[in-house]
Amino acid sequence: MPTAMSDSSAPVTSAPVSAPVTLNPLRWPDPVRWLVLGARDMMAAPGVALFYGTWFWGMALLLGWVFQARPEYTMSFASGCLLVGPFLAMGLYDTSRRREQGLAPDLGESLTCWDRHLGSMGMLVLVLVVLELLWGRASLVVFAVFFNTGMPSTTGVVQAVFNPGNWQFVAVYLLVGSVFAALVFSSMVVSIPMILDRDTDALTAGIASMRVVVENPGVMLLWGLLITALVALSLFAWGAGLLVVGPVLGHASWHAYRAAVAAPTAPLAPAQAPQSAG
Repeated sequence: MPTAMSDSSAPVTSAPVSAPVTLNPLRWPDPVRWLVLGARDMMAAPGVALFYGTWFWGMALLLGWVFQARPEYTMSFASGCLLVGPFLAMGLYDTSRRREQGLAPDLGESLTCWDRHLGSMGMLVLVLVVLELLWGRASLVVFAVFFNTGMPSTTGVVQAVFNPGNWQFVAVYLLVGSVFAALVFSSMVVSIPMILDRDTDALTAGIASMRVVVENPGVMLLWGLLITALVALSLFAWGAGLLVVGPVLGHASWHAYRAAVAAPTAPLAPAQAPQSAG
């Protein structure tokens, strides 16, 4: 009696196996090395750096105007800058990646490098918008609690910050800002470069970014403090320093990703089914 035989010629297919995300241990000198590499990238592509540096400077000027006109929204707008900045720096990441590959810097390519990653970037934007809205609302609540007679003017905010009697307001304001800044920093420190480099999904990139911070807390804290200090110093002279500091930090962030996340290994080929006899 004939028996049914399986078609041995039919290929056995399976979903591709993606390489796991492997992290590298970081060392204390690494953040300074990233800044040096970032400065080299900036000098190698001065036109691209000037373009993005001008945008960073414009954001600083707008932030200064918000502080003068509506100081209670300063923290909210600053959080918005933290949201826009990394996405704006994506063009700088692309320029550093092109240099790694031996390609010439291209402003046009840097402006459109995100269009192949719309799905992942959209999810990441959604998460960060929620964080930004929560940050802005928390900032307004702090003002409302400590200034129950109405929102202070710009002069009132400056006096409140430098008045020793208002140390509770300053402490709470800084604490709230630090918590949300830490959340944004942790979820963004390598996620956007990773999406650009590997076209991974937003969840995988965000988790990998947080793992980098959790596994290297000291180095990442130093990196965050260096970023904060350089940005703060660049805000003097009407923020013109961001023409240089912005591109350097953008390029350096790419090198931070390269140092923290190991290059993916080739995925294993799916096993082939043994061919049946005769």
